[in-house]
Amino acid sequence: MMHVPRHLVTQHGRIRRTAAPGLAAALLVVCALCCGMPALAQTTAPASTSTAVGEVEFARGVGYAQTPGQTPRIMGKGLEFKEGDTLSTSAGSTAIVRMQDGTRMTLRPGTDLVVQQFRYSAQAPNNSMLLQLFTGGLRAITGLISKNSPEAAKLQTKTATIGIRGTDFDARICQRDCSSESAKVTEQPHANTVQASAKVVATQGEIMAVDGAGARRRLVDGGSIYPGETVETGSAARGVLAFRDDSRLTLGATTRFRIDTFTYDDKNPSEGKFLVSLLRGSARALTGLIARANNRNVGFTTATATIGVRGTGLDMQCDDACSFFTWLGTIEVTPTGAGQGTGLSALQVLSAGQGLFVDANGIRPITAPILENLPRPDTVPVDTRQLFSEAAMPDDPEGLYVFVRDGHIEVTTASETLHLGKGETGFAAESGRTVRPLLMPLFLEFDRTPKPDSTNPMLQSILNENGNRPANQCR
Repeated sequence: MMHVPRHLVTQHGRIRRTAAPGLAAALLVVCALCCGMPALAQTTAPASTSTAVGEVEFARGVGYAQTPGQTPRIMGKGLEFKEGDTLSTSAGSTAIVRMQDGTRMTLRPGTDLVVQQFRYSAQAPNNSMLLQLFTGGLRAITGLISKNSPEAAKLQTKTATIGIRGTDFDARICQRDCSSESAKVTEQPHANTVQASAKVVATQGEIMAVDGAGARRRLVDGGSIYPGETVETGSAARGVLAFRDDSRLTLGATTRFRIDTFTYDDKNPSEGKFLVSLLRGSARALTGLIARANNRNVGFTTATATIGVRGTGLDMQCDDACSFFTWLGTIEVTPTGAGQGTGLSALQVLSAGQGLFVDANGIRPITAPILENLPRPDTVPVDTRQLFSEAAMPDDPEGLYVFVRDGHIEVTTASETLHLGKGETGFAAESGRTVRPLLMPLFLEFDRTPKPDSTNPMLQSILNENGNRPANQCR
């Protein structure tokens, strides 16, 4: 049996890093030669008769899989690992692993990752995945566990817990290595901007987002919504959409709401546009900075009328007919579509406390509120710092960095939570402070580690080591 000296193994059973990365590799080669070829062949066999939860798809350099209390096994293609195993890569080494639910991860050089818990069975209601990252980092494309249940997959570090909501992301624990990598990049950093139009908070029940191609995803607190997407709430659901310009909307049950156009620059809000459609159901809306700067660029569309605003809080309820009521400011209601059958084409101006019912047969005034069963959006607490704020920070301080290529990540420390959507980077310090940096860290943006879906990770690794970056490579 291959033997690893006691001084190379920590009290938790993981391989201890040494100042000379080649020492462990040399030791394993000597051990393999001493034990003969059969021992080397065993490194690609399952660790035990216990059920495997994943296997290695690619390995370059020296890596190990170790079951607590057992001898480390050299990583190689086809090596299986199970719940409780530690996966380790040495300096200069990488590995791509695949879990049973389809999750794929590239382990960066110098990584220690423990598969603390993994439960997966097709259609099972209690699937779960808990990973612990002690050193290094990973690039991940998650599988069915996180896609089917937004609370079921987590990645823990000593700094923060990462809630994985069905996503494509990078996570890295940085010490001095990250700042030194950034120093070698000659390109200028790009802005770390929030791409989402809005994020959802105070959710109850099932809420889905549907993109322009018809793809559906589950939304939980902090989930992002983008231009062109439709939000759909279930029969017993509701939630509040918090927009980047500080507009807020409470959506009721069985509602379909679409963001047609949303553009906003906090340095020039008068050039922003806020155009949305209530396709069905109920909504309570409070307009934000775009409306205050230029209310002509804000509009709500329904089946029977369009709504213009003048710095407004309004309620809307639509099925075959629509009802409108304003509780703050003034709205302008212009019948369209089914509402044109009323013979009324001129707009109706409604002040606070006034409403209007519009259907194909006519219109009539409304004097009482119509949606008091839903909370007004200005009464729901929203931490905009968690959702949208950015802050300057020193160049690549030590801590946990997370970059989201797609999906939704929740970074939670002992004191704070930071929600990240597509294209966003977040940082968590050991103190518990979380920040969305103003600029994208260069070591993340120009990471040369192959992504887990790389078609030829060996070739990409060699090219990257020689400083060759394909022109079409994007993060």
